[in-house]
Amino acid sequence: MVEGDCQIQMGRFVSFLQELSCFVTRCYEVVVNVVHQLAVLYTSNKNAPKIIETSGVHFQAMYEHLGELLAVLITLDEIIDNHATLKDHWTMYKRLLKSVHHNPSKFGIQEDKLKPFEKLLLKLECQLLDGMIFQACIEQQFDSVNGGVSVSKNSTFAEEFAYTLRTTFGNVEAKLGEPSEIDQRDKYVGICGLFVLHFQIFRTIDKKFYKSLLDVCKKVPAITLTANIIWFADNFLMQKIPAAAKLLDKKSIHAVKMQRENFLQQKAQSLTKDMQSYYVFVSSWMTKMESILSKEQRMNKFAEDLSNRCNVFIQGFLYAYSLSTIIKTTMNLYMSMQKPMTKTSVKALCRLVELLKAIEHMFYRRSMVVADSVTHITQHLQYQALHSISVAKKRVISDKKYSEQRLDVLSALVLAENTLNGPSTKQRRLIVSLALSVGTQMKTFKDEELIPLQLVLKKLDLISELTERVRAQCDCCFLYWHRAVFPIYLDDVYENAVDSARLHYMFSALRDCVPSMMHARHLESYEVLLECYDKEIMEVLNEHLLDKLCKEIEKDLRLSVHTHLKLDDRNPFRVGMKDLAHFFFLNPIRFFNRFIDIKAYVTHYLDKTFYNLTTVALHDWATYSEMRNLATQRYGLSMTEAHLPSQTLEQGLDVLEIMRNIHVFVSRYLYNLNNQIFIERTSNNKHLNTINIRHIANSIRTHGTGIMNTTVNFTYQFLRKKFYIFSQFMYDEHIKSRLIKDIRFFREVKDQNDHKYPFERADKFNRGIRKLGITPDGQSYLDQFRQLISQIGNAMGYVRMIRSGGLHCCSSAIRFVPDLEDIVNFEELVKEEGLSEETQKAARQLDSVLSDLTRNFAEGTEYFKMLVDVFAPEFRSPKNMHLRNFYIIVPPLTLNFVEHSISCKEKLNKKNKSGAAFTDDGFAMGVAYILKLLDQYQEFDSLHWFQSVREKYVKEIRAVAKQQNVQSTNQDEKLLQTMNLTHKRLEVCLQEFELLYFSLSSARIFFRADKTAAEENQEKKEKEEESVKASNGDLSNPTPADPVVK
Repeated sequence: MVEGDCQIQMGRFVSFLQELSCFVTRCYEVVVNVVHQLAVLYTSNKNAPKIIETSGVHFQAMYEHLGELLAVLITLDEIIDNHATLKDHWTMYKRLLKSVHHNPSKFGIQEDKLKPFEKLLLKLECQLLDGMIFQACIEQQFDSVNGGVSVSKNSTFAEEFAYTLRTTFGNVEAKLGEPSEIDQRDKYVGICGLFVLHFQIFRTIDKKFYKSLLDVCKKVPAITLTANIIWFADNFLMQKIPAAAKLLDKKSIHAVKMQRENFLQQKAQSLTKDMQSYYVFVSSWMTKMESILSKEQRMNKFAEDLSNRCNVFIQGFLYAYSLSTIIKTTMNLYMSMQKPMTKTSVKALCRLVELLKAIEHMFYRRSMVVADSVTHITQHLQYQALHSISVAKKRVISDKKYSEQRLDVLSALVLAENTLNGPSTKQRRLIVSLALSVGTQMKTFKDEELIPLQLVLKKLDLISELTERVRAQCDCCFLYWHRAVFPIYLDDVYENAVDSARLHYMFSALRDCVPSMMHARHLESYEVLLECYDKEIMEVLNEHLLDKLCKEIEKDLRLSVHTHLKLDDRNPFRVGMKDLAHFFFLNPIRFFNRFIDIKAYVTHYLDKTFYNLTTVALHDWATYSEMRNLATQRYGLSMTEAHLPSQTLEQGLDVLEIMRNIHVFVSRYLYNLNNQIFIERTSNNKHLNTINIRHIANSIRTHGTGIMNTTVNFTYQFLRKKFYIFSQFMYDEHIKSRLIKDIRFFREVKDQNDHKYPFERADKFNRGIRKLGITPDGQSYLDQFRQLISQIGNAMGYVRMIRSGGLHCCSSAIRFVPDLEDIVNFEELVKEEGLSEETQKAARQLDSVLSDLTRNFAEGTEYFKMLVDVFAPEFRSPKNMHLRNFYIIVPPLTLNFVEHSISCKEKLNKKNKSGAAFTDDGFAMGVAYILKLLDQYQEFDSLHWFQSVREKYVKEIRAVAKQQNVQSTNQDEKLLQTMNLTHKRLEVCLQEFELLYFSLSSARIFFRADKTAAEENQEKKEKEEESVKASNGDLSNPTPADPVVK
């Protein structure tokens, strides 16, 4: 607590103490008044006028009510005595007042108001805070000063007082600790108060009665006055009548104290047993109640049905009283004697609290039928009482002897009759009780009539206040001081999930603390107190039940989904099994102004966890989906789909990964043009990874379409580096000189060769390059150049795949839009409807998403054109003239590629498959792309290279076939075999060349091979001119709707 807070709170509390002081003063006056009235009724003064003949009249009800009032004062004393904080804060408050006294102006207080306020505080302290409320009451001056009523010298009154005390005590003691006990404990407190009052007035002690009072402590070691305030009769009696305490030996005093400890020990042992027996009692009572209230009332046995109902209602109340007494006494005794409770005791007590709330709930659930029955039962009981009284009345009337006493009796019986004819209110029942105190003298009732009448009136008392009494007994506000049991209780509920429905009863008990807290006066608003209480209970609930439940469910789902990993022993016969699903069948629990829905809480926790973990590792989405489905099947939880862009199980390499390592990717993967697929060149595993359009589309869906442009940028950076190496190779003197020589040679011989580039020349170039040097792994410069071109082609193939993947992704996203040509503007529609700002924002967002999708879907950016346009000017510039020789190196390159391709395919059939491959269309893509950049399609076509190759191989194949025919007649086996192999090899070479030709032709289509650079420029110019004309035309023809300004 912040310094100064206690003084402020005490300041707020003073007004309440002032009200309490007024109440106490009023109680003092009432006590004096009642004592005076009784003293006048029972006077020993022969000369005093008699009001009524009181020789056989005993107003027991009067004494009981006086006892109740004294019990209230005793309770106030005990509350203040137990409230150490209040006393501490009071001391601090007084200190503060002294500071104010020294410097009133500093606190903005008038000095003349301080004195009266200090006097008031002193009065309050003396009257309330010194623990003398009850003492001051009994120490009042009961004898009238100016010769009015004499009390202390009134021997008749003293005898009557003592007689009534003994009679009342006899009735109370018989019932104490019995199953039929109703309110005898509270009456016992009143009797002790009255006994002390009797001693204070008359200064006489009945030792025997005093001992009887103390003996009760053996049966009832402590009594709960209210909430957590516990009262020990022995301490009270010894403290208030020290003279009597001296008469007792120390042994009996010590025995009472020991009895208290023994009681606790016995209770600790018998609690579980008691709980089980009460469980059976209350369950059978609830069943009885249900069956009795569900039955139709039989008109012929109406009275019988009513008395059955009456008995069941009273039985329910008695169970509630017994349970309430056990719980309060045990808990408060443990607290008062500062002894620790065992977990078993706590669990048993919590079960008893549940039973108590179950009884209240039962009455509440059937309150309509109960209310209906109560009116009938009261009428029936009134009828029985009236019948008894009328019999007695007839007896009195039949006796003709007249006397005033007889007239009093008759009047009293008539009054009782008249009062019973009407609603059974508290006042009427009190009048009946007082009337019968007068009406039962002179043996008007026989003993066998009087006892049933008293029983009927007791029942009438109970039934008339049934609802209030049940509510009072089932009120569990004392739990506010025993909140420490709640965590243990929750742990128990968690361990025994089968009967988790009992949580409702416990929360209902915890709610009982709220009405009392709403009377708090020491805070600015009671809301502060409620908020703290709410927060505390919710924190405990979360820690001891909800969070544990969430973790356990998540763990169970994980282990169930990963059973294949054999993580630990999950055999229920060995490790046991806890079915937590019971928690999810619970109705939401009401607490304060909220409902605690365990199912919703756990569902939200799992949804949140699965969502967050899926975002961290998207490739785990399938596992979490499986866990979601399992949660629905096993626990009935309705999970929400994460709707995250999921990575499929066949995601392959992620676009981001490829983009970051594109130089590694193009060298390790081979492209297939027709299927648009990349295949890993070699792998340490038994399988090769592949990447196709679907993988790319999934990846784009995960990262968004923005990644496409980034990928193309990365590819551009990569191509720049590769073209630099390409340029260096073409500029090399050895290469350049050979290429220039080849170009000159072709120009000289093309007319003789039918404009076809000779195969031999290309073959010679291919072999000649090897002489320039070979790498350690046996590769010539031309092999490395071919690989460079293949990597450039692979990069272009990847760009093509990105575009296809993007379109694939867009088409699957846009399939929900009904008509691409006519998309409505959602923002306008929402504005027309006048919907909220948030809705307009959402509609704007939707419109932008739809426009993005349609644009991407309709256009699909032409990345190839961009990559041609960006490099072409540099390639075609005069300073890079050495690159113009490229077309003439293509024939030897194709030869080199075909040799490489055949060797790769042959390795497929071998055991050691390192270097095996069946496709490498990256080369064709690379050649097509570079020819386009150099605008050399026509130059390359002028070589008629593939025709030349075809002719050469066809010619050789025919020659071999001819030889085979000749040799077959000679029957030379070995030669024939050689011929067959040669024939086969030639056919394979021809086939490979054909495949390369088809791949190259396909690749050229991407780069619009039908048009030269000049033709493309011409087309571009024409388009620009048309667009300019169109825009000028729009400007020169103003619309007729435009107003003309003069």
